[in-house]
Amino acid sequence: MEKIFDRPKGLTDVPFHYCPGCTHGIIHRLLGEVLEELDIIETTIGVAPVGCSGFMLDMVSCDMVGGAHGRAQAIATGIKRSRPDRIVFTYQGDGDIAAIGMSHAVHTAARGEKITTIMVNNAVFGMTGGQMAPTTLGGQITTTSPYGRDNLFSGPPIDLPKTIATLDGAVYVAAGSVDSPKRIIETKRMLKKAFQVQQQGLGFSFVSILSTCPSNWGLSPVDSLKWLRDNMIPVYQLGELKVAEEVKAL
Repeated sequence: MEKIFDRPKGLTDVPFHYCPGCTHGIIHRLLGEVLEELDIIETTIGVAPVGCSGFMLDMVSCDMVGGAHGRAQAIATGIKRSRPDRIVFTYQGDGDIAAIGMSHAVHTAARGEKITTIMVNNAVFGMTGGQMAPTTLGGQITTTSPYGRDNLFSGPPIDLPKTIATLDGAVYVAAGSVDSPKRIIETKRMLKKAFQVQQQGLGFSFVSILSTCPSNWGLSPVDSLKWLRDNMIPVYQLGELKVAEEVKAL
């Protein structure tokens, strides 16, 4: 019998061990497919810091480097500058890149480093216990905002892709989600284009992906998808936020 669906070559045979309903696994699948389809598995180096994103070090077939919290883009910059022939990406959670890693995110984009960054946004610090992150929504209950985030006290959540899109060095900025089949397909296209931007040496590419965190949200997997649609999508703009002229031909 012909096999029509299989694990992409961009993933190893290490089983995913994320919490039930976590959509990191879907994003890994998309990444693995893109690496295979572009035939860049052997020439790609990924950087993942601590947190849930760090689990992927053994799950992706390309070379991977572990990084300190928030420093993935600094490490990726060093790798790309020393090995410009390699495709280099970072895979970071919102609590990582939008908090301790914010300065790296802004200046990596401003310099136009020819790397690709993937940000997984689930509106909390996931692995460390569900604390409030820079992306936590107004009124959202977390372990460090038990009465809900007060935007007057803590400020409103940061929509990082919008900030990155204002910087000249960023040539492709997109924001997707993995809460439905339609959006999963759209997000894969964004990831593929981001890597194609790097293949052509055009500049910095950034893809943010809305994801669930059922364990820290205190919801079932099904309810967490609904919560994402009802609460996160109205706050975080989806789509291609910036496509530079040199990227439009891809």
